[in-house]
Amino acid sequence: MRGKRTYTPRQEEPYRVNSKIRAREVRVVGDFVEGGNAVMATDKAIALAQENGLDLVEISPSAAPPVCKVIDYAKFKYEQKKKQKEIKSNAAKTVVKEIRFGPNTDDHDFDFKLKHAINFLKDGAKVKAYVHFVGRTIVFKERGEMLLLKFAQALEDYGQVEQLPKMEGKRMNIFVSPKAGKK
Repeated sequence: MRGKRTYTPRQEEPYRVNSKIRAREVRVVGDFVEGGNAVMATDKAIALAQENGLDLVEISPSAAPPVCKVIDYAKFKYEQKKKQKEIKSNAAKTVVKEIRFGPNTDDHDFDFKLKHAINFLKDGAKVKAYVHFVGRTIVFKERGEMLLLKFAQALEDYGQVEQLPKMEGKRMNIFVSPKAGKK
C-alpha cells in the first residue's frame, strides 16, 4: 500500500478578483481612471482592467459601493506578503526567563539568582520569579511573599514590577519587565 496523502484545503484568496466581485457597481480608483476615481458597472470596470492587461481587485468590500483597484494581482499579493513578513520580523519577541526560589532560600542563593535576573533584564527579557512550596512548606507563605518583595525591590533599578506576588496553586509568582531604554 502506498503512503497516504493528507488533505490540505486550498487557501482562499483574501481579495475578490475580476469575475468574483459580486457588486453591480464599484468605485474604481487608480491611474487608469480619470480624476483618480469613478463609480461604474462591474463588468465595465473588469473590461477596463483587461484592456490594460491587469486585474480588477476589490480592496474595500465593506464600502458602498465597494472600492476596487486596477492592478497586477500577482504583484499585489507579493507586495502584501512582503509587508506581512516585514511586520513579523520587526515585532518584538518577548522572552520570559524563570527564576525559582524555595521559601527558605539562603542569602547567598538569593544574591546569586538576583545577579542572573539583573543580566536577564539588561538583555531585555522579562523575569518571572516564583517561590515553589513543596509539602509542608506551604505554611511559610509570608516568607515567600517577603522573599519576592525583597527580590522586586532589589531589581528596582533594572525593571518594573508588572504583577505583585500572587499565589497560584503551590507557587507564588511575581513578574518583572525591563525598564525602557535599558538594552
